[in-house]
Amino acid sequence: SKKQAEKAVHQKKEQSKTKCRKARRRHINLVAEFNHRQRKNIWLETHIWHAKRFHMVKKWGYCLGNSPTEKSYRACYRAMTKHCLLQDLSYYCCLELKGKENELLKQLARICSSDTGLTFQEACCLSGRFEGSLNLYRADRYPEDMLGPVTFIWKPRDGSENRQLWIWVHPALKQDILRELKAIFQCSEPEEICIIEPVTTSVQEEKQVEVVTSLGNKRKKEDKEGEKAVPVKKIIGDGTRDPFQPYSWIARTTGIAISDRSMEILRYRLIGPLSHSVLTETLKAASIQTV
Repeated sequence: SKKQAEKAVHQKKEQSKTKCRKARRRHINLVAEFNHRQRKNIWLETHIWHAKRFHMVKKWGYCLGNSPTEKSYRACYRAMTKHCLLQDLSYYCCLELKGKENELLKQLARICSSDTGLTFQEACCLSGRFEGSLNLYRADRYPEDMLGPVTFIWKPRDGSENRQLWIWVHPALKQDILRELKAIFQCSEPEEICIIEPVTTSVQEEKQVEVVTSLGNKRKKEDKEGEKAVPVKKIIGDGTRDPFQPYSWIARTTGIAISDRSMEILRYRLIGPLSHSVLTETLKAASIQTV
């Protein structure tokens, strides 16, 4: 009928308004849209760069670059052998331990063995000068029940008996290793400081997504208001952690605290003979100021 035809034409005109590139590419709309896309699979901070150049795969709760879309293998090999190649390893999970050094070492000795090489107590690693790597086992079960390989870094001593240790684990092993660490240190109570972390699946984000997808005058009106609005926060967390669950635990008897710092501490790997030169040119030492 004539009425239906007019309605179809009207709908077509309204839909075409949403395809305005300038409106869709505004920063606040993009952030809301990107956060909406990564509700199930978290993006690394280098995601957009990789998404333009790599075939992406969904693994371990992340969206990762798997293989390049163009023939860049020779260029990567040349960078590794003669220059510098950077890899984003931020999908690796970081578990942070805080507490008295002797208490930490006493319990950590139960999940590793000197028969396999380095331990958490190795002098060069304990000082904080070097990163160590070892295999973890279930408490007092060596050589059976291996949990998997990890790397670790001690924060250098500051004169106090309290130390800080970062353990880096593959996301596929994170839950098992975190469970074992919580068991040996008896960290069952959530730390009061950070029980629930902020997430972007909020009313604010829903409104911003509605701005992107809504039609006609309503979209234009909200766009004007959106210019003054604060950009939607970036998702904090990772694909191996429920944002509504605690991510820091403490043992009331010893005071040892375990925190899940995944995606809060980024990690990059530099490969090649010029890696050190790139770092020295990029990073500048801060001047130490004493109050």
